[in-house]
Amino acid sequence: MPASYVVIYDGCCNLCSTLVQALEQLERGSLFSYVPMQDAQTLAQWNITPEDCEMGMILLNADHPSQRWQGSDAAEEIARLLPAGVIAIQAYRAIPGLKRLGDRTYTQVRDNRYAWFGRREQTYQSKYPHTACEACDRI
Repeated sequence: MPASYVVIYDGCCNLCSTLVQALEQLERGSLFSYVPMQDAQTLAQWNITPEDCEMGMILLNADHPSQRWQGSDAAEEIARLLPAGVIAIQAYRAIPGLKRLGDRTYTQVRDNRYAWFGRREQTYQSKYPHTACEACDRI
C-alpha cells in the first residue's frame, strides 16, 4: 500500500536529511514517502515552487494534495501521525506559550540550518521516494 503522506524536505541540509533518515528507520515508508525540495519536477505536480520551499518543510496528504502543512505545523503533524504522537502533541499544545516558542525556534533553525548544521555536497535521496505512479493515481 502506498504511503499516505509526502514529506518534502531539504535534501541538502544535514539536519533535515538526518531527521528524514530517522523517520525512515522508524516507519519504513509505511506512512510517509519523501521528496527533496531540490526535485522541482516532482514538486511541480503539486504546484510547489522553490519559494514555497523556502518557508520550511512541507507535509502533504497524498490522497488530498491540497491538504498540506508547512514548517513547524508540518513537524507537529508528522509527530502526531506517529505512534503515541497524538499524546505528545496534545501535551505540547496544552502548555501555554510552548507552541509559539516552537514556531519561533523552527523559524530560527530553518533560517540558519546550513550555518549551524552544514550543507551536504549531494542531495539526500530517500529510501522511500514518492514515485510518479503514486502521484498520477492521486491527482
